[in-house]
Amino acid sequence: MDIKEKLQQKLGKGIVEAADEEIYYALLEIVKELAKGKERGSGKKKLYYISAEFLIGKLLSNNMINLGIYDEVRDLLAENGKNICEIEEAEPEPSLGNGGLGRLAACFLDSVATLGLHGDGIGLNYHLGLFRQKFENRCQRETANPWIEEKSWLTRTEVTYPVTFKGMTLNSRMYDIEVTGYNNITNKLHLFDVETVDEGIVEEGITFDKEDIARNLTLFLYPDDSDEDGRLLRIYQQYFMISNGARLILDECMERGCNLYDLPDYAVIQINDTHPTMVIPELIRLLMERGMDMDDAIDVVSRTCAYTNHTILAEALEKWPVEYFKKVAPQLVPIIEVLDDKIRRKHTDERVYIIDKNDTVHMAHIDIHYGFSVNGVASLHSEILKKNELNHFYKIYPKKFNNKTNGITFRRWLLHCNPLLTGLLDNVLGIDYHLDSGKLEELMNFREDKDVLERLLETKRENKKALCRYLKETQGVELNSDSIFDIQAKRLHEYKRQQMNALYVIHKYLEIKAGKFPAIPITVIFGAKAAPAYIIAKDIIHLILCLQEVINHNPEVSPYLQVVMVENYNVTKAEKLIPACDISEQISLASKEASGTGNMKFMLNGAVTLGTEDGANVEIHHLVGDDNIFVFGASSDEVIMHYEKKDYVSKDFYKRNKDIKEAVDFITGDEMLAVGNKESLTRLKQELLDKDWFMTLLDFKAYTEKKEEVLKAYENRSEWAKKMLVNIAKSGYFSSDRAIEEYNRDIWKL
Repeated sequence: MDIKEKLQQKLGKGIVEAADEEIYYALLEIVKELAKGKERGSGKKKLYYISAEFLIGKLLSNNMINLGIYDEVRDLLAENGKNICEIEEAEPEPSLGNGGLGRLAACFLDSVATLGLHGDGIGLNYHLGLFRQKFENRCQRETANPWIEEKSWLTRTEVTYPVTFKGMTLNSRMYDIEVTGYNNITNKLHLFDVETVDEGIVEEGITFDKEDIARNLTLFLYPDDSDEDGRLLRIYQQYFMISNGARLILDECMERGCNLYDLPDYAVIQINDTHPTMVIPELIRLLMERGMDMDDAIDVVSRTCAYTNHTILAEALEKWPVEYFKKVAPQLVPIIEVLDDKIRRKHTDERVYIIDKNDTVHMAHIDIHYGFSVNGVASLHSEILKKNELNHFYKIYPKKFNNKTNGITFRRWLLHCNPLLTGLLDNVLGIDYHLDSGKLEELMNFREDKDVLERLLETKRENKKALCRYLKETQGVELNSDSIFDIQAKRLHEYKRQQMNALYVIHKYLEIKAGKFPAIPITVIFGAKAAPAYIIAKDIIHLILCLQEVINHNPEVSPYLQVVMVENYNVTKAEKLIPACDISEQISLASKEASGTGNMKFMLNGAVTLGTEDGANVEIHHLVGDDNIFVFGASSDEVIMHYEKKDYVSKDFYKRNKDIKEAVDFITGDEMLAVGNKESLTRLKQELLDKDWFMTLLDFKAYTEKKEEVLKAYENRSEWAKKMLVNIAKSGYFSSDRAIEEYNRDIWKL
């Protein structure tokens, strides 16, 4: 195919005369046509990956890379005075996910297609997504984030289903997004929508009538659940997703020759976290509706569904009152009660019941009892599930439990977002690593090659300059590209401990004011959204934004220390931040982060990790060795013991340690109150002193000491370059291709 001819045909004019937006829409159509030509529904058995989130990011360049036309298009545009990066700016980022869970699902779909496996994703078509984050008066403000345009990656299909709720039936409509594999097949992401949805009901910010289900059902991802209407809406959304998904699965399997009793030979359903759990009772209901005996239906479904657990936090394992199901989908209640009764007849341990004594349904318990596989997402996480959090289940089903360490797609997180580093690696290693990430290990042969090390440092310098230009253009912030870029970019949650990083910033600020200057200036960059109803998380954002104001406007300190929080952190922003990072902050409280995938992306792009022995940091440490990572803090065993003994008292650390006291007191000091909200800052300070559930102050001393060690190590540029090289070379293990090969080998068996 002649790309130039095709592009001009779509444009109806020369490339030179076309506007960037016109070129984007023309390329979108070309890419969709090419992707469609690679669809291949082969194989008797098919994977259905059901997830509430798919954080797919902008698709144009990623799809062109996977289809093998990116370089040709980039060069063609350049010949005509056009910049592909500017063309990309015309594309809105699909607002279909939030954090690591959704990004992982997107990477997994990419790898399923890349490996040529028969499998599709199933989710919801959120019109306004999570929310667009704006900073006003140094606070997070949430606004709607519309992304669906008349021409988009969505393809409207003729697949519709009536979904019955209590007192109401809504008709669904399925939309598809093509998922292109790297030099391989195209699969689908199926997104269900309701055609009565009305974006016009959204009022100030993201406020809307939560009771008007017909008009609000697919508006927002994770609608505010701080009231009962919000919690009920989440159940409406989840049931809508899985009811549609379950019928699509049965219909497709029967088309391929399934008689329903042999469903496990035709389908494997991967339940991504607990949001799609209702697919289990719904499939049982649908099979019974089609004439199957209940016990047979339960057996069939139990051999079809597999569950991925993404959390160690008890509050993140969904629990819903039975009463909520009666209000939304009463048809599931008798089935859930039978599923619970079967467990009660076998086991006396109340902790494994599905419905507890408070008449609350534990969604994860359904998945564990009535799925054939339960996997964690990092080696430490899986061990904690087996030994602690889900030990009572592990004793019953030891063979169900397994580990599948998360992975990322290197096409997006290296080839697409870091062309400078990709060019260097292509030059040094060839291009085999594009598909076989294990080939990156060959970079270790160049550990003493001064030319390669200097070129590695140069790519980082250029990426830092690019980020500086971007932040100047988008946020009006001027940063020093010669400073150390210390970045913490991820969801805002207390267990991820952005508050500890902020306390370090205060500590450093006070040191500089006292005349103790760092050898190299430091730029601390945050990127994070806080859930709208998560007050303390929003207080932490306020703290960071106040520090940004205080520090960046202090002529005495700002030459040595700067702080910036990136507004509306998303995949697009991550693609700018990650290639520019020197120090990757992975400082969650040990035992609380299931895996993390940002840690892998930063590592792949030559950042060095400063982190706790938590999640996949453990595996990063194992791969790169002690000299190429900076580890601090209490171990997961120590932390778990503190929780069991209830012996951690944050105020003791505050009283004993001068640095901690100074940093915590600064939160409500005169400088901060001059720019900040007293109520918010005071509440956060009291949270640290009276509760500090995620033990910020426990690890603060070790964190500051280790951070000083990192900053010192950075001064030796040749040794730092070696650390960068080792991290890149050892990152191959964290490819989502490897993860998907393991899922297929051990669980799906496609």
